[in-house]
Amino acid sequence: MIMKKYFYPFIYTLVVSLAANVAIAQNKIVVFQSDFGLKDGAVSAMKGVAMEVSSDLKLFDLTHEIPAYNIWEAAYRLEQTVAYWPAGTVFVSVVDPGVGTQRKSVVLKTKSGHFIVTPDNGTLTLIAESLGIAGVRQIDEAVNRRKNSEKSYTFHGRDVYAFTAARLASGAITFEQAGKQLPDEIVKIAYQKALIENKKIKGTISILDVQYGNIWTNIPAELFNQLQVKPGDKLHVIIYQNKIKKYEGNMPYAETFGAVAKGKPLAYLNSLLQLSFALNMGNFSSAYKIYSGSEWTVEVAKAAK
Repeated sequence: MIMKKYFYPFIYTLVVSLAANVAIAQNKIVVFQSDFGLKDGAVSAMKGVAMEVSSDLKLFDLTHEIPAYNIWEAAYRLEQTVAYWPAGTVFVSVVDPGVGTQRKSVVLKTKSGHFIVTPDNGTLTLIAESLGIAGVRQIDEAVNRRKNSEKSYTFHGRDVYAFTAARLASGAITFEQAGKQLPDEIVKIAYQKALIENKKIKGTISILDVQYGNIWTNIPAELFNQLQVKPGDKLHVIIYQNKIKKYEGNMPYAETFGAVAKGKPLAYLNSLLQLSFALNMGNFSSAYKIYSGSEWTVEVAKAAK
């Protein structure tokens, strides 16, 4: 009687715990990102492979408008998006200029319980920093590859990544069955992290607000606030590409675009609460030929009065 009293609750707790862990990796959601665009059938083919694995899957798109071969932007869009999805969601990111080469195909599990299936080519740089690495597995293509696709060397997004992601999300495999365990390290893109030195903030131009041409940096509000800038105060902004100066000027810090005249520059905090630059009802990027990526850096300080 005593054994039953303690044994059955223990077994129940163990089963519930194991079920919870399994569910975290198998919530049946797959989110796709690529640089394929939507002009042909490539995205549809990936989704078809996933649905062939399991018609119970729920398939979504992050974006397929990453500029061709732009690994940095793929890294940024994951960073911008992954944390807003439930734990257990499986992401497929295919920006893969090295397809068919020796770069590794991996599944990364974040400490938040998300999964990213992708080439290990720098795509994981930002998400690994923000959400942490709980594990990395190299995809075992002997098992986790679409049947009869071995002679195809240029569409791993369809044949390997979509197939593996669908198997993981549907519960056909566990994370451990994706392939052999690798060290908790990934290929990283070097970039200027946001920091402050001598009352000057440095950072990277992470991305463009593409619809409007606004410039988004990786400088968070907490760091920017250390300059003790109030709305209306002027900032001195210098932008470099590969250390070559591309822009220098003063602009006010504002809380709304309407605080400055049409066509005038301003600094503001974007929807992610990161320092950004814009022209009111204009396109900062086009006007000054400023773009984004790890080679674009910025310095910001209070302007001299």
